[in-house]
Amino acid sequence: VQLQASGGGLVQAGGSLRLSCAASGRTLSSYAMGWFRQAPGKEREFVAVIRRSGGTTYYAGSVKGRFTISRDNAKNTVYLQMDSLKPEDTAVYYCAADLTFGSNWWGPRSGSGMDYWGKGTQVTVSS
Repeated sequence: VQLQASGGGLVQAGGSLRLSCAASGRTLSSYAMGWFRQAPGKEREFVAVIRRSGGTTYYAGSVKGRFTISRDNAKNTVYLQMDSLKPEDTAVYYCAADLTFGSNWWGPRSGSGMDYWGKGTQVTVSS
């Protein structure tokens, strides 16, 4: 399975970007899918996750109300719409997939043991 993230770039503060993560090799409709990010010199942090059905989502407090995660199981793709971007959103964004939707995404061991990871896409927000 390969997860290919795209859509990153350079944007001014207050702007928007839409990230995509397309899976290939198998269908991930049974998997929760989501996003993490890692800024230079900082640890990786959870951003958002969506349940396999798409009916339930969970966001980090720092992005809630500004970012929206969605998925299209027919296209085997998850999206992250990022609005009202801030310089502190600057990071490499990684998509991931896991059979479990829970604290494995946002808890103390956030991101540990994910079934699949994609390569990152750089998001840079200028002030």
